[in-house]
Amino acid sequence: MKFSYNWIREYVDLPAELSMKQLSYDLTMRTVEVEDTENLAEALDQVVIGVIKAVEPHPQADRLAVCKVDVGMPEQAVIVCGGINLAVDQKVAVALPGSMVRWHGEGEPVQVKKAKLRGVESYGMICASSEIGLKDLFPSIDEREIMDLSTFEAEAGTALAEVLLLDDQILEIDNKSMTNRPDLWGHYGIARELAAIYNKPLKPLPTAAVPDQIAGFPVEIDATDRCNRYIAAVYSGLKYEPSPYWLQLKLWKVGLRPINNLVDITNYVMLATGQPTHGFDKDHVDEKIIVRNARSGEKLEMLDSSKLNLSEDDLVICDVNKPMALAGIMGGKSDSILPETTEMILELAKFNPTTTRRSAQRHSMRTEAGVRNEKGVDAERMDQAIGVADQLIEELIPGAKLTAYEDCWPVHVTYPEIEVPLSFLNVRLGRELDFAAVEASLKPLGFEVKVSRRTETDTIFKVIVPSWRGTGDIDLPDDILEEVARMIGYENFDFIPPQIKLDKAIRQRNIETERAVKEYLAFRAGFQEIFTYPWIDDQYLEAAAIDPASCLKLATPPSPETSHLRSSLVPGMLEAIAKNLRYFDSMKIFELTQVFEPGTSNPSEAAETLPLMRRSLAAAVVGKDPVQVFREAKGVIELMPRIVQIEGLSFAQQEKPGWADQKVWLNIMAGDQVIGTLALLSVQTMHAADIRKTMAAVIELDLEKLEPLPSRENKYQPLPQLPLVEQDFSILVDRTVKWQEIEELISGMVKRCAFVEEYSGKQVPEDKKSVMFRVWLGSDTKTLTAEEIDAESQRILNKIRKKLGGEIRHG
Repeated sequence: MKFSYNWIREYVDLPAELSMKQLSYDLTMRTVEVEDTENLAEALDQVVIGVIKAVEPHPQADRLAVCKVDVGMPEQAVIVCGGINLAVDQKVAVALPGSMVRWHGEGEPVQVKKAKLRGVESYGMICASSEIGLKDLFPSIDEREIMDLSTFEAEAGTALAEVLLLDDQILEIDNKSMTNRPDLWGHYGIARELAAIYNKPLKPLPTAAVPDQIAGFPVEIDATDRCNRYIAAVYSGLKYEPSPYWLQLKLWKVGLRPINNLVDITNYVMLATGQPTHGFDKDHVDEKIIVRNARSGEKLEMLDSSKLNLSEDDLVICDVNKPMALAGIMGGKSDSILPETTEMILELAKFNPTTTRRSAQRHSMRTEAGVRNEKGVDAERMDQAIGVADQLIEELIPGAKLTAYEDCWPVHVTYPEIEVPLSFLNVRLGRELDFAAVEASLKPLGFEVKVSRRTETDTIFKVIVPSWRGTGDIDLPDDILEEVARMIGYENFDFIPPQIKLDKAIRQRNIETERAVKEYLAFRAGFQEIFTYPWIDDQYLEAAAIDPASCLKLATPPSPETSHLRSSLVPGMLEAIAKNLRYFDSMKIFELTQVFEPGTSNPSEAAETLPLMRRSLAAAVVGKDPVQVFREAKGVIELMPRIVQIEGLSFAQQEKPGWADQKVWLNIMAGDQVIGTLALLSVQTMHAADIRKTMAAVIELDLEKLEPLPSRENKYQPLPQLPLVEQDFSILVDRTVKWQEIEELISGMVKRCAFVEEYSGKQVPEDKKSVMFRVWLGSDTKTLTAEEIDAESQRILNKIRKKLGGEIRHG
């Protein structure tokens, strides 16, 4: 979303030395992410006001003219132009050599240079509005029209950006970072944040002067759960005409196209306060305004000429005879502002955000008003909006008069009052704050902070949330913690690294098996891995013979048809096959992920309650030949134990699933337990899933039941960098001495040792035995000499003699 820096400064006096870079950084660190900034004047560098002094025909081109233009230089510039509305003394936009323009408003910007056009040298370019990015601000009927700036007071050679008041910075703010902040969808909301950040006072908005004895206008709200406040302000004495340039400019800067003064007023109020408004032509409203649910079969033609078939799930604004607007999104074509409008009903309303969003999705309508209403604008903001609108109407249309006013507010909303212990803040922030520090952080944002009570060890605050933050954004002590932290500045907190104790890595055989299965299917078996949503269309649940009532149901599903979580991967596999058959005649695909079952689990902590989950595998081989696809799928399962290193699998026919063919199916067995199924899809399943003119073998396997094979633990040992020397030893030891004792005794003295043989016989005393072993001697820094080898050997012999008491002979 775009915001004008100049517009923001109308509400708060920011520090004079504040740079755009610093402002972007501060706003990003404390409130919302500033993605980019744009200086509007930079795009019009070297574009100036020119005054045409002469227009002559081009000697070699009927559609071109040769103009002499005063551009503020000692000599008039000769410029060749194809504009159809050129005239002497006309003020125009001239792009001098070195400036950037888009030819005919298309493509990337190119640099203007001195050039000969049909034999006549042209110094620059007389521009159409589309060629310098001003098409919506200065619309033209014909693309060959050049910008006529004769109504502007400006000397020749003056920079165009200066004349058009384009010395402004535009902030582009990431919409996602404002999703839970409906208070920021207007310039006043951003100004409030900046005022708090820089400790500057926020200027108040104007209030509407509604006379005490003013007439009312009948408003009925039938659906109070979807609209809890509606203001209808009736203005007479209006005149439909273009807006003044300053108003058009403000709208254009932030991406809205100026239309006419009455519509522009409603858009201005929305961009200033964040409160969407709409105007109805009073002559087209029969008797009264009614806010109700649409009736099935009703139709409505919108401002963009689209025609909607309404349903009872839609909220509409009506009179006694017909719908006039899709509530909170867009007005109807026949009842909104028209060229003959002289009396307008200005609408300001608080609509249910969920209703607005679902209607917008249902009818594929994304509007500026809809985006704001679906975020949850607070009802109190309408008081600010009507004040801004009333002042603007009075300023732009001096003869306009507020003749009727109705504020229908059947349901008032209370906003949170949150108790927060001071210790709660201090422990989590790692700082020692007091009441004054907390109040200094929260009060500029509109929060009211009071001491609720004190204990021997703590102080408890009561934080009263302002209406613009009480729409679901702030309702927990943790939210208050975040507000305090961001106003202190996240960059001002010292980084204290967590204490981590690194233990030996745990070997997780189930995770290794999961990865091995994926690699086997993808690299060895030629399958493509797919990813599907955890919610399943009821069509595919029924196609797989799974009762939707047996599946977990989402409280807020993406759509009515996808309200159940998968209890099997087969329905998702059916959908994937059906959709991919539009592009491929054959395929091999698999998915390995969780399925969900009724019940609860607490994987991390007691407070974290999740459904029962288990890992499952589904795969499909799709092709024309049923024998080939079934045998290929069967071969994949048969080879899996050897490649993946799991216990063996076998096949049997015990439990046929509902989606399987009557004859061509097998259960996958782990011992005596059924852990999966391999089968051709039945005719009924393929028909229900819209799978046609092909055959598919589907595998479903419970991954939790696969048993990985045990394996030895391998250890890393680097290869020697220098040559090793082998030495054999033969020793006489008591018969009770084990090789393990010898190995443990000498292993620290050699690079490696190995048992060769053990002998008991005639040459060996009865209570002795001869043990032969080999050792490898070496150094990490040099090659051993003969003397060093002998010394090391002697050390080994001496240690064995001392510790084991045996007779030692060198073999």
